[in-house]
Amino acid sequence: MEDINAGFEHGAHESTPVWAVFGDLMSGLLGAFVLILVGVLGVQLELATTLEAEIQKRQQEERRREALEKALAGPLASGRVTLDNGKIGISGNVLFALNSDQLQPEGRQLLKTLAPPITAYLGASEQLLMVSGFTDDMPVRGNNRQFADNWELSAQRALTVTRTLIEEGVPSSALFAAAFGSQQPVADNANADGRARNRRVEMAPVPKGSTKDVTKGKDGKG
Repeated sequence: MEDINAGFEHGAHESTPVWAVFGDLMSGLLGAFVLILVGVLGVQLELATTLEAEIQKRQQEERRREALEKALAGPLASGRVTLDNGKIGISGNVLFALNSDQLQPEGRQLLKTLAPPITAYLGASEQLLMVSGFTDDMPVRGNNRQFADNWELSAQRALTVTRTLIEEGVPSSALFAAAFGSQQPVADNANADGRARNRRVEMAPVPKGSTKDVTKGKDGKG
């Protein structure tokens, strides 16, 4: 009998380490689960914060766009200016005489009106304003000044508008000019009305980093 009891006690002593190992294993699993849970909650919190920041950013952009549209109410109502998703379009007939890069009085006054809201819009955002010149596809003609082609004419017009905006207070660091010649027409060049619509200047806000693609050549040099 004593031998049986001794054997039982001996077996009981031998089983204790198994339960201890099992307890340690469960503790380890619980700890790992807690770490995973904390990690998931951290990721969710980060995503929620990022989403909230993005929502606020979009709301700010919308308010700036609405303020710009409100400031341009007069020119928009008169049809001299269009505003599409922050991009301002101005008829070339308002700004320039045919085949000229010299601002007409009406065009200069219009740019003077546009300068303050443009300055406010750019000052509240991380963007630049790309001033783009476009022409119709007719050969360039004129007595006051001859241009090599529509590329040169569109470039000079874009530069004229850019310089005028700077004179009216828009920071020079917030602007750059681009020329598209007769490329990217918005209407058919087969008739006078379509050609008039294609002769235009557009001012579009672009992210600051995107200017590298415009100002650099294929070899990466300016």
